[in-house]
Amino acid sequence: MGPKDVIRNSINTSDFILNAYLEGLSDADLKIRPVEGLNPIALQLGHMISAERMFAELLKPGASPEFPAGFEAAHSMKEQAGDDSRFLTKAAYLDLLKAQRKVILDILDSVSDADLDDTRNGKLPQFAPTVGAILNMVAMHSLNHSGQFVAVRRALKLPVAF
Repeated sequence: MGPKDVIRNSINTSDFILNAYLEGLSDADLKIRPVEGLNPIALQLGHMISAERMFAELLKPGASPEFPAGFEAAHSMKEQAGDDSRFLTKAAYLDLLKAQRKVILDILDSVSDADLDDTRNGKLPQFAPTVGAILNMVAMHSLNHSGQFVAVRRALKLPVAF
């Protein structure tokens, strides 16, 4: 197994966990704030998709699909309260995530193992300073947020996913 295989496996594992946590949740469930200070799943999904777009655009400008108007502003992590009507349906989030994830996987397929060490002349963020680190961050970022979905699942008394 080479480095690209490891990154692909991390992304696929992250997708598996994310989808397991979303299983059984309705559109309305995505808007639940189970505890004070916890953002609803809808906000977190939108943020994850926006961040993934940002990562892709750092590596291959223009590769990502367009978002619905106002999408990024509606899913800013700086915004913790507000009109929940700004959120999309679960199906819409999953469609956007699938389209954006395809871009990430296409980028991964297009780079060589040696390209994974490319720093893009220091233009990548300090927390992920290489192409490989950016691609791996996609999996780690999704896992970070999806773990928070457990609070909603428990509040709704849904089966334990793992």
